[in-house]
Amino acid sequence: MKHSTFHFLFSHFPILFSLPFLSLSQLPGRWELLLENAGIASMHTAVTRFGTVVLLDRTDIGPSQLHLPAGHCRHDPKDRSLPRLDCTAHSALFNPSTLSLLPLSILSDTWCSSGQFLPDGTLLQTGGDFDGLRRIRTFSPCAPNLPCDWRELKSPLLTVGRWYATDQILPDGSVVIVGGRASPSVEFYPPSRQLRLFPFLAAAEDSQMDNLYPFVHLLPDGHLFVFANSRAVLYDVYAGTVLREYPPIPGGPRSYPSAGSSAMLALEPTGGGYLHAEIVVCGGAQFGAFLHRDTDAQADTSCGRITASDPESIWVMEEMPYPRIMGDMVMLPTGDVLIINGAMAGSQGFEMATQPCFYPLLYRPDQPIGLRFMTLTPTTIPRMYHSTANLLPDGRVLIAGSNPHYFYRFNVEFSTELRLEAFSPEYLSPDRRNLRPEILVSPEKVGYGETFNVEVSVELPLVGIVEVNLASAPFSTHSFSQGQRLVKLVVSAAVELSGDEARHFYQIGCTAPPDGRVAPPGYYMAFAVNQGVASEAKWVQLLL
Repeated sequence: MKHSTFHFLFSHFPILFSLPFLSLSQLPGRWELLLENAGIASMHTAVTRFGTVVLLDRTDIGPSQLHLPAGHCRHDPKDRSLPRLDCTAHSALFNPSTLSLLPLSILSDTWCSSGQFLPDGTLLQTGGDFDGLRRIRTFSPCAPNLPCDWRELKSPLLTVGRWYATDQILPDGSVVIVGGRASPSVEFYPPSRQLRLFPFLAAAEDSQMDNLYPFVHLLPDGHLFVFANSRAVLYDVYAGTVLREYPPIPGGPRSYPSAGSSAMLALEPTGGGYLHAEIVVCGGAQFGAFLHRDTDAQADTSCGRITASDPESIWVMEEMPYPRIMGDMVMLPTGDVLIINGAMAGSQGFEMATQPCFYPLLYRPDQPIGLRFMTLTPTTIPRMYHSTANLLPDGRVLIAGSNPHYFYRFNVEFSTELRLEAFSPEYLSPDRRNLRPEILVSPEKVGYGETFNVEVSVELPLVGIVEVNLASAPFSTHSFSQGQRLVKLVVSAAVELSGDEARHFYQIGCTAPPDGRVAPPGYYMAFAVNQGVASEAKWVQLLL
C-alpha cells in the first residue's frame, strides 16, 4: 500500500485510527492472491451452481490478454477498437478449485449490462451498449472440464434498449428487467407480459442521471422495493402500480453514477413467518461530483437502514468509519454484510475517482448503532470502477475487476486490474476450525414448505442451534448484486447421531421457505452456521 494513502487516511479521517495500537496483522480476515492474470478485467461476475465463476467484460475494449481457441475469433465490422477480427476473449469461466480459466465467446457488447440466474441455473444476461443494447444472452453452466459457452439469442430481443438496467428474478421464476438509460420502464423474460412504463424512474432522473442501475429487492410479500437516486417506492410488479413512496434517504443520490451500494438483510422466520424485510443503502458520491468531474469530492460516510415491510418506516441513519463510493455489499452466510472495494472520493465513471478504499468493513445488523461496523484486514490492490465481489461456496469472497479507463491501461496510477483475489472472513480463521461444521448429507432438490434433514459433523460438541441458511448466487456489477438474498430456514435442535473425541455427528431438521416470494425458485448455496462459523456450502435447488 502506498505511503501517501496512509498519510491521507490519518490526516483526513483520524476516526479510522481510534485504535492506534491495533496493527494490521490483528485485524480480522485474510487475503490471498488466486490468479496473477485472469486475462480480462471482470466488470460483471456470477457464481454458477458448479462453483465455477463467470467473468464478463465488454467487447469493444480492444484486445484482452486471454486468447480464444483457434477458429473462435469474433468479427464485428462495427467494433471501433477491432473492426476486423478479435481473437481475444472478453468472458471466461474461472474454477476456484483448480485456478484454471476457460475462455468464453461473447459476441455483442455487454458494457454495463444486467443479469440473473433462471430457475434451472442458466445465467440470463440482458442489454449492454451498441450492438448489445437489445440483446439477450444465456449461459448454461457445465461441470468443470466440460465445454460450455455463451449463446446469443436471435429472438426475442428486448423491447427497448437496456443500458445500466437491473434484473430481478420473481416468485414465478420469470425475470423483471428494470430501467436503464433513457428507459424508464420494466419488461419481462420470458416476454409473456407487455412492457410497462415506470414513471418513478423518470421522476428520479436528475442532471447527472442518478436513476441508473436502480437497487431492486424482492420483498417477502412479493412486491419490489425499488430505489433510484435518493428515493424508493414499493412496486407491485404484476399490476404495474406504485403502492407506496418511502421517505427520501438523507444525504443525496446513491445509485449510479453516485455509486452507493445496497443489500436486503437476511430474511428470518420470526413473528409467524417471513414478514420482516430491512434494506440498507451505504455510501455514495456528492451530487455534482460526476457532473463536474470532481474526482476529489469526498464520498458519503452514511448508511441508511429502513424496514421496507413497515408501512410507517423511516430511514435510520448511521456512520461508516470510511467514506466510500463503488463499494460492493456481500451477504455472508452468517447474516452479516461485507462492504468491500471502492474509493473515498469522486464518483463512478472513467477516470472519475481517487483515493481507493483498501479497508473492508463488516456490518453486523444485530448490534446496536455505533457498534455495527468492524474494520477488516486491508488489501493492497485498488479496486475502483468496474470491480466486483461474490460469495463462493467455500465461504470466501471472490474479488475481481477494476478498470477505471475506457480501454485497458497498465503502468498508470490505477491500472486495469487482471488479478483475482479471495477474502476470507473471520469465520474461516484457523482458531475457529474446531467450530466449523461440515455438511455430510443434504438434499439436492426441495419443494416449498418441504421438511428435510441435513447431517453435519463438527469437532467440538454443539452448544446451541445450528442455522441452515440459503444464499443466492447474484449477478455482481457496478456496486450492486442483482438478485442477492439470504434466507434463514426454520430448523430444529440438532440431534447427535454418533461421535467420539475427534468428531461429532448431528442431524438437523429443516423446513424449506414457504413460497417463491421468500426465495424465488432456483439454485442456492446451503450453509450450516455454528456459533457464527459457516460451513462450506452444498447446492440445493428450490422447485416450484
